[in-house]
Amino acid sequence: MKRILVFLLLLTSAAAFAGTVKVGALFSVTGPAGYLGLPEKQTVEMLVEQVNAAGGINGDKVELVFYDTQGDENRTLSYFKRLVTKDKVAVVLGPTRTGSTLVIKDLAGKFGIPLISCATSQQIVTPVNKFVFKTAQSDTLVVEKLFAHLVSKGKKKIAIITEQSGYGTTGRDALLEVAPKFGVDIVIEEKFRDTDKDMTSQLAKIKAAGVDAVICWGVGPAPAIIARNAKALGMDNIYMTQGAASARFIELAGDAADGIKLTAGRIIVADQLAEGDRYKKVLIDYKKNFESKFNAPVSAFGGHAYDAFHIFKIAYENAKGDFKKLPAELEKVKGFIGIAGEFNMSASDHTGLTKDAFVIVEIKNGKFVLAE
Repeated sequence: MKRILVFLLLLTSAAAFAGTVKVGALFSVTGPAGYLGLPEKQTVEMLVEQVNAAGGINGDKVELVFYDTQGDENRTLSYFKRLVTKDKVAVVLGPTRTGSTLVIKDLAGKFGIPLISCATSQQIVTPVNKFVFKTAQSDTLVVEKLFAHLVSKGKKKIAIITEQSGYGTTGRDALLEVAPKFGVDIVIEEKFRDTDKDMTSQLAKIKAAGVDAVICWGVGPAPAIIARNAKALGMDNIYMTQGAASARFIELAGDAADGIKLTAGRIIVADQLAEGDRYKKVLIDYKKNFESKFNAPVSAFGGHAYDAFHIFKIAYENAKGDFKKLPAELEKVKGFIGIAGEFNMSASDHTGLTKDAFVIVEIKNGKFVLAE
């Protein structure tokens, strides 16, 4: 009798889903970008659990297939091929980093598998590839937001210090390209590697140049080192990007983080948004769910994965489970209020965000505070 009951329970459980859809995920959970990729992985795991508990997508159970890229481009390339050829996934979410995304961008088109990256560079979606999308706000939009803010404060003589990586390189290109449009003068530029342990020499040159502000473009531990080095040199007016928009950056930088301003998604200041703000409910719900499940602070990076999964979910629902229709349905996603902002995809825009997806925040007493 017990065997019969167990069999019936298994049969009932199996019958609860019409089929299975495999979702691939490539995030940098270890390595220099580990604190970016870990919340991305955790977020997708949480969402898959929630969706399956609610009956799946179109009745199909979601099966997550994840690989840790460690931020390494060769690993990313190998794992992407495995996801497509061996695991037979319907979509790939991630990678975490720009360089890792760019090495597999063309393969997504070759294999005909939608890729929804969580990295920043505009180069990921320019020129448009039918199968490649992204959810992180583009570096060009970051620059426009930063320059508009700086010019409004009378700061036009700017120094830039950028990471020698895919993220840093495309960020540097955007800074140099957009500066003339805002009347910004890039007086001096320096570079650093994400493994560097001291940037005092670069910052000393920048200090001597007498600029109005410094923009640091990087992710991982290095920007925190720059914050500490800048404080030791008595430098202020340091600006960073969403690459520093996490509690981990503040932890690494210590009191040197105070006073730094940066572009960021609203998630890190969700509690400070006005009542009635159209993004607030989505942000607060995600924040509560994530922090209660993982006992860790929410970050914008996990938000990129949240948006990637939901954009896929919308497209899969509208495609009625037909994988071949996914790219076209991804392009039709409109009015989706996500963690980064409102997404309006199109055939010519595979990010679907504007510079309104950003706010300017300042770090005060070890906390992110809405500044603009």
